[in-house]
Amino acid sequence: MRKFTFALFIALGISSLPAQAGIVGAKQFADQYAAHVKGIDPSYKLTADAGRAFYVKKYTRKGKDESCSSCHTDNPANVGKHSETGKPIQPLSPVVNAKRFSDLQHVEENFTKHCQDIIGRDCTPQEKGDYITYLLTIQNPEAARANAK
Repeated sequence: MRKFTFALFIALGISSLPAQAGIVGAKQFADQYAAHVKGIDPSYKLTADAGRAFYVKKYTRKGKDESCSSCHTDNPANVGKHSETGKPIQPLSPVVNAKRFSDLQHVEENFTKHCQDIIGRDCTPQEKGDYITYLLTIQNPEAARANAK
């Protein structure tokens, strides 16, 4: 029985490694953005509340009200759907999707593309850091509902 318990413990530990990698990567990105922001305003601290507000804020572009949540749903732990093509979009939450923040170049390319599409400009380091800080708090649908209140 001890061998089985030990083997189960090891298997569960190994299976959680990919999720941990996504969380660690996302925290590293948030820390990089925070360092940049601190160079401008040493008193500013990234917050999940500011990230949530940015995530759901509606911008009018090309005659449509859009936000990050338009495609990624109100819950970043859920699979989203592209607003024009209907193509599924993997969850944004690095707790749920370990691949989401695994490559800095890809993250920056996505921020540039999507910020231009939604708000008409590149996102600031503060917005990016707050956004990732918020995403790190979302683990499941219940967490998103609790944070929305």
